Amino acid sequence: MSVGQPQATSPGLLRRVEAVVFLTVFLDLVGFGIVIPMLPFYVQSMGGSARMVGILLGCFSLTQLLATPLLGRYSDRHGRRAVILLSLLANAVAMVLFALASYEKMLPLLFASRILAGATSGNISACQAAIADVTTKQTRAKAMGRIGAGIGLGMVLGPTLGGVFSGLGPWVPPLLAGGLALVGFVGALVAMPETHPPEARVQAKSQTRWSALQDSPRRKALGMVLVLFFAVFLSMTTLQVAFALVVQARLDWGSKEVGYTFAVVGGLGLIIQGGLIGPLARRVGEFRLLIIGALLLAAGMGGLAVSQHAPPMMAAVVLVGVGMGFVQPLISSLASQVAAPTQQGAVLGLAQSCGGLARTVGPVATGWMYASLGTQTPFLTGMASALAAAGLGVLLSRESLEEKSR
Repeated sequence: MSVGQPQATSPGLLRRVEAVVFLTVFLDLVGFGIVIPMLPFYVQSMGGSARMVGILLGCFSLTQLLATPLLGRYSDRHGRRAVILLSLLANAVAMVLFALASYEKMLPLLFASRILAGATSGNISACQAAIADVTTKQTRAKAMGRIGAGIGLGMVLGPTLGGVFSGLGPWVPPLLAGGLALVGFVGALVAMPETHPPEARVQAKSQTRWSALQDSPRRKALGMVLVLFFAVFLSMTTLQVAFALVVQARLDWGSKEVGYTFAVVGGLGLIIQGGLIGPLARRVGEFRLLIIGALLLAAGMGGLAVSQHAPPMMAAVVLVGVGMGFVQPLISSLASQVAAPTQQGAVLGLAQSCGGLARTVGPVATGWMYASLGTQTPFLTGMASALAAAGLGVLLSRESLEEKSR
């Protein structure tokens, strides 16, 4: 058994780690799910524009981009548990700041909330690394799907809470999310075991920051996976920034309708990643399923670009939700497979940073394109990014076949 996976054969440990990791990403995405559908309306209520929505999301992603590899590296050197606990506590504080900003109508405080949340949101890479510590290559896609299920459930509950409780006041949903994050912190403090053994941490300390890429046994494949992360998340940011704006303009929808629509996307992710992704990956193959998911995502983005009425708009949303449900756990599984056992946190953190780079430039570009080039342009750009991801899936499949033939 390789270093970094000494306990992979313990079903009890795997269930315990999966439960805490599920809770962590679920609570993260509850807060994220509350914020994203309603954020354009919050910004508009404080005097901001479509460009300001993009800049605000870009600030979150920029701090996430800078912090994620550091948190991944820290988890390799000092363990996964500390990073998970820190992120949950900081998420609670960020949500309280968000509630204060909503109550006082203070845009700078809203920026402070999103910057703090971004700086500590790299816990997903630590959660993925914890799963990689206690799984094998054969069981990893299914376990990563459980993380995706937590994300999906959070994206169902978050927008739903945002839509339901926003009627009590705009500060109520983020304050509720902060309380849930505190509950998660207590749960992880009590129940989360450390999955990264001391001997693996010693090896991690002896490596440079970029050794995850330089020393990878499959550097070419890892490079393509990093570009794949960028392409996928660049496509996803289009939905987060432009959807609320376009349905407000075309369909006269408000925060409640947008919240329920994002809940549909999260629900599809929950169904797919919670139970279907493992059997489908085994039957269809991870690479083929990744390509199918990216093509569905592209088709959905194209549909959002041209839809003028609610039924085709919702059909396009379903395609996007299904495509994201397939793609998200598979790219994480592929990233962990091309990493050395002692570098799981660093590689997954580096991959999340590539996603963070997309979430940094994507929202700003989307806001600018929406305001300057028309409502269709951001979605067409998202479609092109998803098609690029499908092409990368084909290249990765070929590279994997070449690796096996050597």
